[in-house]
Amino acid sequence: MKNKQAPTQVERLMREDDFIISKTDLKGRITYCNRIFIEFSGYTEHELLGAQHNIVRHPDMPRGVFKFMWDVLGQQKECFAYVKNMAQDGSFYWVLANVTPSLDAQNKAEGYFSVRRKPSRGAVSTMSDVYRLMLDEERRAGPKDACAASLALMTGLLNQKETSYEKFILSL
Repeated sequence: MKNKQAPTQVERLMREDDFIISKTDLKGRITYCNRIFIEFSGYTEHELLGAQHNIVRHPDMPRGVFKFMWDVLGQQKECFAYVKNMAQDGSFYWVLANVTPSLDAQNKAEGYFSVRRKPSRGAVSTMSDVYRLMLDEERRAGPKDACAASLALMTGLLNQKETSYEKFILSL
């Protein structure tokens, strides 16, 4: 089930003590969601469970960000990212996501665990600008090369700042 609602300009702000928590299987299907996720997404628990996590993907999010995240998770490392999500009614909310692989007894990934919290307004402003540049690059490159093009742009920006992705994200 994909969100068919058009995005609106209505922003919902997380509260300081909110934590959006979800778990997925290896394919990104939601296996657990807490009440704060249900509240902000606007979906019922029944609608979320079994759905692809990208049900809340906002079209303002570059594909390259998710490619990067899946690549990091594929190395069994945690990934931090600022993400603009879209609720069922088209409103949006920003989160600082920490996604980690859930490992079984043999140290093999069996799913993913994500905790999201309220980001700072400065981080949202910075990442909005970065994501706008990445989206422009994805449009220029076309669907086939979109991810590679936006990741190259992100890498270039990080190189200019002489920092790593993780250090940059955690510094905001």
